[in-house]
Order: sequence, then structure tokens, then C-alpha cells
Amino acid sequence: MSISKIATETAPAAIGPYSQAVATEDLVFVSGQIPLDPATGEIVGVDIKSQTRRVLDNLQTILEAAGSSLERVVKVELFLKDMGDFATINRIYSEYFSGEVPPARQAIEAARLPKDVLVEISCIACR
Repeated sequence: MSISKIATETAPAAIGPYSQAVATEDLVFVSGQIPLDPATGEIVGVDIKSQTRRVLDNLQTILEAAGSSLERVVKVELFLKDMGDFATINRIYSEYFSGEVPPARQAIEAARLPKDVLVEISCIACR
């Protein structure tokens, strides 16, 4: 089984020793995305709505670069700074994952996320 690195300039560059995503013949594993603007590397927004949208847009772009899409996501890992934001995130999330079979998901409140953002999301998708 071969593993390939997925990298696209239309999503934020990795800010450490990891790949935006890696793929096998069948699966794509997207690293946790935070609300960074791919053009500037700066955090987008100060509220949970704008940060969640940016994160999901980043995931979508990386998946497309890997030959996949949000519709092919099978598992999502959601990390929140405040579980009180869960309902808001869920509303936005449902706009991006509106297919007949939504992905499996876990949601965890984290004491601190990279760059003190409000949300980080990673996923696994079929190619």
C-alpha cells in the first residue's frame, strides 16, 4: 500500500511537521484544520460562525485536491474550545454535510487549540 502526501496552495500550509493530508488508494486522512486564511496564514474571524465556515472550507479544498469531497467523508473529529458553541457549529456543519448518509463524528471540548482558535476539525474520506 502506498501513501501519498496531499498539498494544495488553496488551503493553509501545514504549520508543523505534518501534511495537510495523506492518502492511500482508498482513503484520505485530512489533518486538523483551524480557521486560517490560505492566502495570508492569518486566523479568520473572532466568532464561532466565521471560524467554523473557514475550517470547513479548508477541509473541502484539501479533499478536492486529493480527488475526494465532503460527500465522501466517513468520519469527522471536531474539537471545540467551548461545548456551548456546539449547537451553532452543528447548524453550520449541517450545511456542509447534508447528504443522505452523514459521516460518523465525535465532538470533544479541548482546553486549548492551536493559535487559541475556537474550533479545529479533521476528517477521513473515501477517494
